[in-house]
Formats: sequence, structure tokens, C-alpha cells
Amino acid sequence: MPMSNQVSESRILIPSSVQSQITALALAETPLECCGFLVGEFGSDVAREFHACRNIAQSKIIYTVDPRDHLRIELDAEARGLAIIGVVHSHTHTEPYPSVTDVGQAPDPDWHYVIIGLKDPEPKIRSYRIVDSQISESRIVTG
Repeated sequence: MPMSNQVSESRILIPSSVQSQITALALAETPLECCGFLVGEFGSDVAREFHACRNIAQSKIIYTVDPRDHLRIELDAEARGLAIIGVVHSHTHTEPYPSVTDVGQAPDPDWHYVIIGLKDPEPKIRSYRIVDSQISESRIVTG
């Protein structure tokens, strides 16, 4: 029997309500980059919640999630049987594609890395997987 060469497409379900929360935060934080976490069931590709975090870098070109926000969100998610499944940040002047810094800071190969780009009049949200410094785009499904 011949072997199949099918490639499974990576995807993430981000409800329109969650996308609206991400967009609102990105616009409110401009000109600084915003950041936050996506929460869902452990190992899933369904973002049930978005939790904004403070960007302690206070920068237009990089973000650093406040470690206290990270811990609080992680503990709250775990207490409810959920987990952080991804991180979100904005690019205020460039396309929503991972920068060299983003790739270098990617802590978890299982996470979704969601970037909202504000370069154009209409914000663009894209999602990626970053594994061993390799970037692959995930299709965003709206639920």
C-alpha cells in the first residue's frame, strides 16, 4: 500500500469575540506594542479566552510580558483545567510576521504565536508556530 504524503494544515480557532478583544487592546496600546495570552484546553487549537498583559518593555518595537501577569493567568487557567495555548502581540508599524526577536523569544513549540499588524488601516491578525526557529503560518478559523 503506498504511503500518503499528506501534510496536516496547522490551524487555530479564534472566536470573533476574542479577535475583537485583541484588536481593541492593540489599538488602545498604540504606539506601543501590546501583548497577552490565549487560554484554552491543554494542547488544543481553540482559543477560548484572551487575557491582556502589561508590556513591561514599554516599547514600540518589542514586548516583554509582565511575569506577574503570566503567573496569574497561568495559575487561573490551571485552576479551571485550562492552559495558556498561545501568546499575542502587536506590530505597530510592520506586517504581522514574526521578527528575529520574536523567533528568539518563542518559549514553547506547542504555542500559537499570534500577531496583529497595525501597519495598514485595517488591522490584520495572523498566527504562527515557531519550532526550532522555523516559522510556519497557521490558518485562523473564526468560531
